[in-house]
Amino acid sequence: MDHGPFFMLSYWEKQSLLHYHYIVLGSGIVGLSAAISIKEQQPQARVLVLERALLPTGASTKNAGFACIGSLTEILADLQTLSPAEVTALVAMRRKGLHMLRQRLGDEHIHYREQGSYELISTRELPALEQLDAVNALLQPVLGGNAFTLVNEKIASFGFDDSFTQALVQNNYEGELHTGHMMRALIDLAIAKGVEIKTGCTAVRMEETPTGVHVITQQTNPQEEIVFHTGKLAICTNAFTQALLPQLDLQPGRGQVLITDPVPGLPFKGIFHMDEGYFYFRELEGRVLFGGGRNLDFTGETTTAFELNDRIQQVLEEKLRTIILPGRSFTIAGRWAGIMAFGASKQPLLKPFSSRVFLGVRMGGMGVAIGSEVAQQLAQMMLGEA
Repeated sequence: MDHGPFFMLSYWEKQSLLHYHYIVLGSGIVGLSAAISIKEQQPQARVLVLERALLPTGASTKNAGFACIGSLTEILADLQTLSPAEVTALVAMRRKGLHMLRQRLGDEHIHYREQGSYELISTRELPALEQLDAVNALLQPVLGGNAFTLVNEKIASFGFDDSFTQALVQNNYEGELHTGHMMRALIDLAIAKGVEIKTGCTAVRMEETPTGVHVITQQTNPQEEIVFHTGKLAICTNAFTQALLPQLDLQPGRGQVLITDPVPGLPFKGIFHMDEGYFYFRELEGRVLFGGGRNLDFTGETTTAFELNDRIQQVLEEKLRTIILPGRSFTIAGRWAGIMAFGASKQPLLKPFSSRVFLGVRMGGMGVAIGSEVAQQLAQMMLGEA
């Protein structure tokens, strides 16, 4: 006798616990924000968020907490492959998304602060300074003022190695936040709005029907599948989307991070960028959080494996020792990796996949900045308002 995958489900469970108006895959910034946006527009709708791990898994809880719109060299690199209009549109999306995140959660709940944002300019990057005024002019209509200011006088007081740091550029429109508090606030808000969140639940495939979408999930026991039913499905799984939709232009990009123990007399606060944004560090409670280096091993870091890359971690330590904290002793308190998603385009993949399935993925390492805006547009698509 074939009992099928439902043999352990009761009549009551099948009747009442598996059917939703909207299901969102992924409980990161985009997934939770999309669920919240849907509930704000349709308070009576039954909305479920499914998360494959016990905690949100990807980049949303692993990032450095930068509320950023792009460094000078990053913007100039974008202008090599994108039109000026496309670059300004990207910056506008980042700015709008950050504003939405702050408005929705409140600065005090996410520990949002503006303590300065800077880019260390090396000898190789000095020609970028010749473009500073032009980039300011390009972005002025979006930001309402000059994005970048040269502040070389701060190099010495910050204690950076001046043989590497030939110039220091301040970004006047960036801030920092506490990633953990941000995600806690998003989860709390989603629950308060009536969103259901189920963790440890991997969506292994989906099947569209004339009336909706079946979402087949795998539980802790790999033999046990539970099928949820929804009218419309949002896929917000970012780097892990290819497991469901391998045909998409989307590749994972792992980011390596380390954090020091508190450094006595640490001379700087704020957030800092180096090397077209590929390296980034910040002060956090007297510690230095330092991450990046994906450009040292693009192939090795094109993975969804949560593992450390020893070579990149060694480079992070070396740069910390020689450029950021020269002459200061420090100890490493922890290391981790997060998984981002990239593609041929810098634009997020935000579109209907079908009439009932919608995509909000490929954040390009800018999920904190653009996630709320992507989620809002995604919700509008699902609600038929786009």
